[in-house]
Amino acid sequence: MSLLQQTTPARLTEPATRKLPRVALLIVGALYIFAGLFFRDPWKTDDLTGLATMLDAYRESAWLLPQIGNFAFAQEGPLTTWIGAISIAILSPLFGLFTDPLSAQIAAARMPNILYFFLLLWGVWHGTYLLARRPECQPLPLPFGGEPHPRDYGRMLADVAFLFIIATIGIIIPIHETSSFPLLLALFSLAFYGLARMLDHPVQGSIILGLALGGSLLTHGFIGATPIFFMIACSLVSTVLTTRDKMAFLITFLLGAGCFLAWFIPAQASSPYWTSSWLYWNYSSFGFSSPRFFFKSLRDLLWFTWPTWPFALIALWNWRKWLRAPHIFIPGTMALGSFLTIALVENAFEPEYAMLTVPFAVLAAMAIPTLRRDIINTQDWFSIMILSLSMIAVWLGWIALHFGWPQQINHNITRLLTGYDPQISPLAVIAAITVCILWYSMVSWRLRVNPQALWRGLILSAAGLTCTWLLLALLWLPAINYNRSYKQVSQELSQALDTHAKPGTCIREQGLGMGQRAALRVFDNITFTYDTTCKLVLLQTSRKHQEDQTLPYTDNARILWQGSRKSERDEIFLLLQLGK
Repeated sequence: MSLLQQTTPARLTEPATRKLPRVALLIVGALYIFAGLFFRDPWKTDDLTGLATMLDAYRESAWLLPQIGNFAFAQEGPLTTWIGAISIAILSPLFGLFTDPLSAQIAAARMPNILYFFLLLWGVWHGTYLLARRPECQPLPLPFGGEPHPRDYGRMLADVAFLFIIATIGIIIPIHETSSFPLLLALFSLAFYGLARMLDHPVQGSIILGLALGGSLLTHGFIGATPIFFMIACSLVSTVLTTRDKMAFLITFLLGAGCFLAWFIPAQASSPYWTSSWLYWNYSSFGFSSPRFFFKSLRDLLWFTWPTWPFALIALWNWRKWLRAPHIFIPGTMALGSFLTIALVENAFEPEYAMLTVPFAVLAAMAIPTLRRDIINTQDWFSIMILSLSMIAVWLGWIALHFGWPQQINHNITRLLTGYDPQISPLAVIAAITVCILWYSMVSWRLRVNPQALWRGLILSAAGLTCTWLLLALLWLPAINYNRSYKQVSQELSQALDTHAKPGTCIREQGLGMGQRAALRVFDNITFTYDTTCKLVLLQTSRKHQEDQTLPYTDNARILWQGSRKSERDEIFLLLQLGK
């Protein structure tokens, strides 16, 4: 039996595909990405390391091979560094008219995140639209007509996938960081769109897919490209594409390999040590995790991909007779390839989890027209309840921090913010109240109008999560910035070096983490030598080791300075002078 002869699980009428205003989508997306992107310091670890490589590319012309001072950052790939450094070169002079040079460079480095975010949404929307218009995906024809037009049906599912992306909890913080995470998400979205486009325009789709493949190699190495290779391999052995269309994959491989080799060959000629370290990082990243860590990753994935994963599983079950249809096969193989990659990468975390975001959102959208009305209404009420409680919790914590009530909550918060002097910004409070009014208006509209469109629950989830993020950015950003920023530590160390070290004196480090190294480079341009005869040592250790007197160099070292973040209870930095 052909796919078109099977009974489709999708059942809905034309009013359920009512068009969602584009202005509403644009507003939700703009608020989502702009909130929390600016007016803060970079945070450890990925946010700082990505920014440090961009600044070194801009300041020191370290374009070909990402560096953090003298440290070869031979991980992931150079594409994020290149784009960020170009943005700094173009935009920082403009931003410098309004702020200090460093703040202007940091703001300029974050501007590509806006592009990545809207590329992510663009690829998901258009890819889903192409798949949802196909005959295999259409809902069951009604006896007396009234089923939606394929164009309206495709647009509705594309809107739902768009909203599922915004409603995904796990991406909300890392997509605002200057790391490889936002670019990798955008490239996965383009890869999905490219394969969907190949169904009707093979050459055009293969070019887009090839650029996404090459970009993934240059962004997150072999790990980032593995799910795309898996998706292509499944397509080659399936009947989704014709034999003639499959020939276009040759363009994909040539373009992807060309993009990669155009960087790797000059990089190998410039620094064999850097490229060998990069290859080692790629090879060593693969390996079976311990069962304990694997199950921990599964647990983390449940919250990271919420609320898409339950709907993605429902879609696979309800469309189980249509697994060979493009609208299930393409996102399904992408999700399977991403999941296998997570299972095969040791210590998988956010960049690897990000690979599931796009296919899960598309599959979740395919589940919506197969659900009963009572399940969709339950989703609405769940969104209203959970997100309203989240906003109440944000306000309750803010009240406890500034007014001391409730006492237990105030005690728990102040333990994390030791030394923080909370100050109320009237403008931020007014804006936060406005956000709550907007949320109340949306909930009131939903209960009063009770629209039939299938996106009604998702607009509440996406808008509600955006409102919660806005509240956090408006009310909590100063406190979070105080808790996670290394700016004060870097400035204190720089002053200590000015006091105790002569110009040109070298300094080396011991035990310094990647995020801390990047922070010192970003804020005060401090770099470290590998010369073991250098007499100045910056030691990163713990207070317990200091109390137990188990620190290195204790016999022949003098402490010139010690410091830490005021909110940090364990980590401490010591500037040591070795010898007499």
